[in-house]
Amino acid sequence: MKKYYVRMGDGYLEQMTREEIKAELEAGMADASEKAKIAPLSESEILHLLEIMTTEARFVSVERGREIVLTTDGVVVTGDDEPSAGIPVCRSTGVEIWERIVCADTAELGNWDYSYKAVKSVVVSEQQIMQRILINTVLPVFYGAMPNLGLYTQPDGPVPNPAELLPQGKISEARACQEEAMEYATKDMVYVAGLLYEAGADGLNFDTTGAAGDADFLATLRAVEILKDKYPEMPIMVGMAGEILLGMHGELYYKGVRLAGLPPHEQAAVVQSAGATIFGPAINTRTNRSFPWNLARALTYVKACVDAVDIPVHANVGMGVGGVPMSEIPSPDAVSRVSKAMAEIGRLDGL
Repeated sequence: MKKYYVRMGDGYLEQMTREEIKAELEAGMADASEKAKIAPLSESEILHLLEIMTTEARFVSVERGREIVLTTDGVVVTGDDEPSAGIPVCRSTGVEIWERIVCADTAELGNWDYSYKAVKSVVVSEQQIMQRILINTVLPVFYGAMPNLGLYTQPDGPVPNPAELLPQGKISEARACQEEAMEYATKDMVYVAGLLYEAGADGLNFDTTGAAGDADFLATLRAVEILKDKYPEMPIMVGMAGEILLGMHGELYYKGVRLAGLPPHEQAAVVQSAGATIFGPAINTRTNRSFPWNLARALTYVKACVDAVDIPVHANVGMGVGGVPMSEIPSPDAVSRVSKAMAEIGRLDGL
């Protein structure tokens, strides 16, 4: 019986029959559908996905005319002192390479210490770099950083660390610390984002939102709301840290919606209500499950996001998210299949 090459969630190359791949697709879809209480993929969509998985080509793509926009969290050509692609060029040159050689749809400027709190002290320098990039490029350039609520807790910040208070049973004190940290974080995000937008940035990216739980998410939602009130035309992208929002606080609400435990499609609805213009769901890859299982699961989640909101949805599809195997350099055979499936079956606006 013919077998096809597939990946595992950690990138390991394996072989499966067509029937085994289809069973994995159905199992991954069922996992997402049951946990988030969302619609499963249709039989025709499963068969379409099966064809994508079993094509003999190592690299696949969409048909001409069905391409979608690509956004990024940074420019992989350069990272200043630690260039991620081994090219020792400055960030502004990296964006020019990204535009003229890689031919990317968009680019992002971000500081090497990728958090709004850290950027606050060097924001004038970041404005100058942004202006220089915009003078020399045509593609849309976002400014991005993480909310990173953890930086506001001791020893790095002014607020006692909730992670130290919780084991002591000091629940109310830990919650109060998170609420205080939220105030600092929201002010910093509004301050930095506003100055970069005034410097000419084409949009702002709040990346890895919710990494520190529901308080991290709420601080971002409040910042988005303030920024949209001050700058109504500002494009804002909110990319999530994981598929289920961690309830580190547990009792936080936004416009009547409890944030702890929100699945991706409900995260999307809350982000849209705050005024954001692009939502980026992050579906975690299970390294001990197969690539077909992970991709079908991720597709089921993101399809529900597309159905839940009117704003564009750009799923996170990279190392360990969106169905992509968790490896240092994801394999093109897997990444291209994820991209094609997300565009043709997930009906996403971008990746």
